[in-house]
Amino acid sequence: MTVDLPRRRTSTGDAPTPDASSPPRADPAPPTERKSGPARPFLLDFVPLESEKDTRLARFFERLAAGRLSTTRCARDDLLHWPPRTACPRCHSEELSWVDLPESGRIYAFSAVLAGAPMGMEADVPFAVGLVDLDGVPLRLFGRIEGRPWADLAIGLAVRVEPYDVGDGRWFYRFRVVD
Repeated sequence: MTVDLPRRRTSTGDAPTPDASSPPRADPAPPTERKSGPARPFLLDFVPLESEKDTRLARFFERLAAGRLSTTRCARDDLLHWPPRTACPRCHSEELSWVDLPESGRIYAFSAVLAGAPMGMEADVPFAVGLVDLDGVPLRLFGRIEGRPWADLAIGLAVRVEPYDVGDGRWFYRFRVVD
């Protein structure tokens, strides 16, 4: 890697000269190494690609489509993971099993999205998102909270997990207030 000082033009239009007052910077990659082309739409998509060719966690999404929220547990050290993993972050084992998670929990914290919603969710404003403590397991999940206006939510309110079809064959989860 070469380091070059930023250059400035002289008032006469001569070739640029190094500007010693500016910090050095690395040369950009040669044009043949740059990635080009249009931005990929999935970079703005908040729902992951779910097929086996796209992720080693496809089973998580298959189980969601069947109405089950699940995650992985390490067979070696019994650590329950969230989000699901392909290897245990503690012992690095890939001997993981899939386990179903409880369908109920309580709101730990929440916030309202009143403006500046992510692309594709602008028409849903206002809506609530929050952290939910699942019953019976030491996991706190983040997700959208449905079923009541955000102003009527409260810490400790009971919710249930609700898998839903995103609309293009992909599945994700959200929480719905239990009435």
